[in-house]
Amino acid sequence: MSNEERSFKVGDHIKIVALPEYIKTAEPMPMLRSPSLLTIGELGTILDRRPGGYYGIRFTQGAFLLESQYIEAIDD
Repeated sequence: MSNEERSFKVGDHIKIVALPEYIKTAEPMPMLRSPSLLTIGELGTILDRRPGGYYGIRFTQGAFLLESQYIEAIDD
């Protein structure tokens, strides 16, 4: 199953496999930030599913919104 078809659940652990041109913060009013805040291979936890195909994900640097094409599930 490809990541575009994959549905993640709250609490799933993921890793970043690619970075978008900009990343959005997972705040009530999202802001665009430099993708240099995150790195490929970085681990996070799914917080919620957002409109537009985005997932709220908690990383050590904060919570950001990413689409499924940039993440993949990891086995614990």
